[in-house]
Amino acid sequence: MEAREGKERFLKQRQVLIFFVLLGIAQAGSAPRHYSVAEEMESGSFVANLLKDLGLEVDELAARGARVVSKGKKMRLHLDRQTGDLLLNEKLDREELCGPTEPCVLPFQVLLENPLQFFQAELRIRDINDHSPIFLDKEIILKIPESITPGTAFLIECAQDLDVGSNGLQSYTVSPNSHFHLKLQNSSDGLILPQLVLDKALDREEQSEIMLTLTALDGGAPPRSGTALVRIEVLDINDNAPEFAKLLYEVQVLENSPVGSQVAMVSARDLDIGANGEISYVFSQASEDIRKTFRINAKSGELLLTQKLDFESIQTYTLNIQAIDGGGLTGKSTVIVQVVDVNDNPPELTLSSITSPIPENSPETVVAIFSVSDPDSGDNGRMMCSIQNNLPFVLKPSVENFYTLVSEGALDRESQAEYNITITVTDMGTPRLKTQHNITLLVSDVNDNAPAFTQTAYTLFLRENNSPALHIGSVSATDRDAGANAQVTYSLLPPHDPQLPLASLVSINADNGHLFALRALDFEALRAFEFGVGATDRGSPALSSQALVRVQVLDANDNSPFVLYPLQNGSAPCTELVPRAAEPGYLVSKVVAVDADSGQNAWLSYQLLRATEPGLFGVWAHNGEVRTARPLGERDAAKHRLVVLVRDNGEPALSASVTLHVLLVEGFSQPYLPLPEAAAERAQADPLTVYLVIALASVSSLFLFSVLAFVAVRLCRRSRAAWAGGCSVPEGHLPGHLVDVSGTGTLSQSYQYEVCLMGGSGTSEFKFLKPILPNFLAQGEERASEANPSFRNSFEFS
Repeated sequence: MEAREGKERFLKQRQVLIFFVLLGIAQAGSAPRHYSVAEEMESGSFVANLLKDLGLEVDELAARGARVVSKGKKMRLHLDRQTGDLLLNEKLDREELCGPTEPCVLPFQVLLENPLQFFQAELRIRDINDHSPIFLDKEIILKIPESITPGTAFLIECAQDLDVGSNGLQSYTVSPNSHFHLKLQNSSDGLILPQLVLDKALDREEQSEIMLTLTALDGGAPPRSGTALVRIEVLDINDNAPEFAKLLYEVQVLENSPVGSQVAMVSARDLDIGANGEISYVFSQASEDIRKTFRINAKSGELLLTQKLDFESIQTYTLNIQAIDGGGLTGKSTVIVQVVDVNDNPPELTLSSITSPIPENSPETVVAIFSVSDPDSGDNGRMMCSIQNNLPFVLKPSVENFYTLVSEGALDRESQAEYNITITVTDMGTPRLKTQHNITLLVSDVNDNAPAFTQTAYTLFLRENNSPALHIGSVSATDRDAGANAQVTYSLLPPHDPQLPLASLVSINADNGHLFALRALDFEALRAFEFGVGATDRGSPALSSQALVRVQVLDANDNSPFVLYPLQNGSAPCTELVPRAAEPGYLVSKVVAVDADSGQNAWLSYQLLRATEPGLFGVWAHNGEVRTARPLGERDAAKHRLVVLVRDNGEPALSASVTLHVLLVEGFSQPYLPLPEAAAERAQADPLTVYLVIALASVSSLFLFSVLAFVAVRLCRRSRAAWAGGCSVPEGHLPGHLVDVSGTGTLSQSYQYEVCLMGGSGTSEFKFLKPILPNFLAQGEERASEANPSFRNSFEFS
């Protein structure tokens, strides 16, 4: 079930299958370069300079990312990019790396990444004489029948020397004795076999045991040696040696066979009887690996496994088995054990280089270079590589067992800033084994996103009369980039209206976008203004965006009502004439006022604040019309002073007041003369004017005294009328039709005239002095002329 589920998961992944190819095929036409070094040299020792062989200069090594790669996870060599020297990373032990194999060659590759290029090379490890010959058995026992004739040779266990060549085992010597001499014989597999040759017949009764010292010498300088004790036991006569049923046994054993399992069964027979016919089985010329791996039952000849087999380390064992009878005669047989491979090794992945982070928006980029290996053989060693399907990366096979992990196209850091890539290497054995390696790839930022405001337009509200440096609002922009590319700086843009003094109105904090009013604003002078703000990042090149800010100034009740009529300019006040026959509700005058504020701050209401005679007049609250509140009586005073209060609807409310003078008349037949007390009040109120008028009257009187006394009197009367600024009370009655000028019974709202009735000797004349609103003067005169052409001729004008 687990195998089926694994297979289903495997089919979902994108698979890249590659078979191991020979290095010679990958580098067809170019033989590997050869280098050599002696074993046991210290780490960092110089091997060779590769610049000439690579055809590169020193500065090209670092630029092209030169490195040494080899199979396996152990990096025994190192390339100095500054000099091009090939150096050792560790001490090399030729015997550990290659054993008896000679020459000992370590293949490696020189990898150039930009562009990708491989150079094949081999490092030969030269042997030094660092091992002495040793005998696995410190005591060698030979049982020799006394009947053996002189000249008989006896094979002795040879010594073993891990060194090779001239440093290997070269000769043997034996201690001086009278019975044996040493004979050396070369075997077919290159070994030197020591043999003791009997020189003199043995006599067990004379000497039952002989002790000899066997010395093994190698060919080093100086030579090394090893010794073993040879103990010779003299036996009785035994004339039949044991014979094996088969001289050669060939067996196959699975490498995962359990310890203690039977490997083979050997058997031999001896025609002798008794002790001479009893056979025991022992290993002959067995190496240390054989002795650790196998055990033979001395009585039964059963060959057993004593430790786990490893096909990847040793594929074949050759066991020499000796059958020895009780008389010391031996027989020999060979067992060849073939280790059968099973899929017990998962693939291995060696990462040679990785590039992280990589910039976004880059085209196809080599992210990693790695190699895969599997020590198993056949299908068990065939491998395929894959990564997840949902990633923008692909695996590309390179030379031999190397792969490159390449991005398919430009990456976008804002979409994904980090990738977790799992490289899965699966072999084709049964069951399938796999190895996974995780790579975390970071994507570095490129300034490809401009800052973006949260709003395209901002509307800020600011109440007028604000304090300087007041925070009125903020703008905000974000940048999807990272680091300095995302640091936003705010600025004010030049206004579209060149007349707008933007630099003196607002400022912006370049770091956080806070907007501040630099001075107090006046709603009545500037109700709203617009300007642009910019947000610029700190990338290279810098990117920016803009937004529109509209500042709406809110009105505050900072303007009092202003009275347009009646005028309050310090000149002589105007007196409104009201006939005593006026009915209640008669329009006496209208107070006209405005307020520079807006909204409810400009809503005006009118109120009669003070009056000479309360209850006689009233003011309409909404339009400022002053009307009579009741019928006028004879007992009512002729002169009234009204104070009208104009109040706005702000918070707090502001107000202004205006004074109206009202004169009650019986009609317009008597000239209006100023009251003496009024003239006195004016004279006291404005003494400078009085002095000027008196001086002018005096000069005029002296000048005109000789002309005509009547003219002087009239001039004096006119001067006094001008000082008083009003009209005298007429002594007679005016015609009723002159009271209502507009014909409606009230004063006209379009225009009004000050009318001065001049008293004389029974003459009824008046003159138009000036209109209250100057722009209506021409129209008034035209209308008066058109209505009554003889009107101007009936009165005196000046």
